[in-house]
Amino acid sequence: MSIKQLIQKCKKQDIKAQEQLYRLYAHKLFPVCLKYSASYQQAEDNLQDAFLMIFKKMPQYKNKGSFEGWLKRIVINTALQKYRKQTVFELIREDHLKEPEIEIDEDTVSVDFLLEIIQQLPDRYRQVFNLYVLDGFSHKEIAEIMHISTGTSKSNLARARVILKEKIETSLLKSTARSV
Repeated sequence: MSIKQLIQKCKKQDIKAQEQLYRLYAHKLFPVCLKYSASYQQAEDNLQDAFLMIFKKMPQYKNKGSFEGWLKRIVINTALQKYRKQTVFELIREDHLKEPEIEIDEDTVSVDFLLEIIQQLPDRYRQVFNLYVLDGFSHKEIAEIMHISTGTSKSNLARARVILKEKIETSLLKSTARSV
């Protein structure tokens, strides 16, 4: 069955088609949930909620653009919606934050370590960092998605980068000290 046929059946609320769509895309969308969740358990919950929303909004999909991109946007919005309900985002006004330059020696800092320290960022910093750096959203788009100002988005990104830089430098110092 083609994707178009699967989408059409999902629009008609065909349970078997919905199950097939879930099996086809869950493994691709779960990493997105992990990026925007504080824990593995929360990511699993967000994925389930996102698929419920996907099935609910399926009639709105007009076969224009990337279907996977449409799914990803729903997943991100579902995860962020939970944070909007739970957390009050801290408004920070800092007009002239200088973004730290981070030089990473790929032989000493692993991708797994980078993903681990990104996951340790405070929620609002991690979300802005992921949206901007990993998913390519603009600060204006982030501001709309998260219901914050573009200045707050820029500030949160800058603070996330400072925290990441400090953690990388600390890690490098520790590994240097161990090798001496």
